[in-house]
Amino acid sequence: MTRQDAGIRRATISDVAREAGVSPSTASVVFSGKTPVSDATRRRVLEAAASLGYTGPDPRAASLRRGRSGIVGVVFEEHLGTAFLDPVKTLMMDGLADAVTPLGAGLLLLRDHEPTGSGPSLTTAPLDAAVLIGCSGLLRESLETVKARGIPVVVIEGDAGGDVPRIGLDNREAQRQAASHLRALGHRRVAVVALPARAGWQRGWLHDDTGISVDVTRERLAGALDVFPEAAAYAAGGSFIDEGLAAGREIFADPGRRPTAVIAQSDLLAAGVIRAAEEMGLRVPDDVSVTGFDGIVVDGLAPYDLTTLVQPATDKGRAAGAAVAAMLEGAPAASIRFTCTFHEGNTTGPPPAGPETDG
Repeated sequence: MTRQDAGIRRATISDVAREAGVSPSTASVVFSGKTPVSDATRRRVLEAAASLGYTGPDPRAASLRRGRSGIVGVVFEEHLGTAFLDPVKTLMMDGLADAVTPLGAGLLLLRDHEPTGSGPSLTTAPLDAAVLIGCSGLLRESLETVKARGIPVVVIEGDAGGDVPRIGLDNREAQRQAASHLRALGHRRVAVVALPARAGWQRGWLHDDTGISVDVTRERLAGALDVFPEAAAYAAGGSFIDEGLAAGREIFADPGRRPTAVIAQSDLLAAGVIRAAEEMGLRVPDDVSVTGFDGIVVDGLAPYDLTTLVQPATDKGRAAGAAVAAMLEGAPAASIRFTCTFHEGNTTGPPPAGPETDG
């Protein structure tokens, strides 16, 4: 039987088996790889498949048999192009993809609100499960949408309540460790460059934490304030070097109120703060110490080795994928909190001598 004999009908595994002179089950395992077969049999089956134009099992049929779409939705608050400028999110996605691949599933990236109204959304996309990155502002509405559909959901770095598995970090404890390091070096005048306070935030000073709806921002700020309760806090518009640069320019603008150390809530923000210090003629760490958070590689930061908290971003993604897999199998999925590792680099040191260190 040739492809022409089959007409417009899509060739099936039975057609391939008949052409190769083997049983349908033998032809099937050649494509699934679940059972070893001889090289001669494999070659015969593949040659038959090629002659019939058969490229493999129909994924739609497999989805129908499983009762699943094979799609795990990943929901971001920000624009997707912007999200992947953050290496932490890229690493998390790597881990998540690794974890769902054995399920025969792929990832569909979604925004909390599709701006055009024409693309796939949480309401329309055929999802088996959803992973929310953070859980603040508009993402809380997304959570309600997912729950209404009865879709299993996992949250990374957000608190969605006790009934939703949460994959997070010891953000407060980790940030407290970096702040304690600066305190032990002798710093007293410290400023914080925070992540955005809420959805749609425009960079600016934080006067208190009442308007902070982003869990990560609030927890890391609390860790810094545990050690430096009088520290001023400036929230950036996102985790970008340019945002850290703008924040640093604002923080260093007044020599009379200039801090001797800056606690940045991400490594990208810290890199921007260092650039701002250099613009002002300040030496790091002789004139100002800077700490980051994440433990990523920041291009162009050399010769600086950033003092930071190293988080297991890829492991967080894998844990979220494992939680999805468990829930799809009807098993419970526990919340997991990972621990950061403190890394002392060369961007922190004792404060400069002088009266400004006594405040």
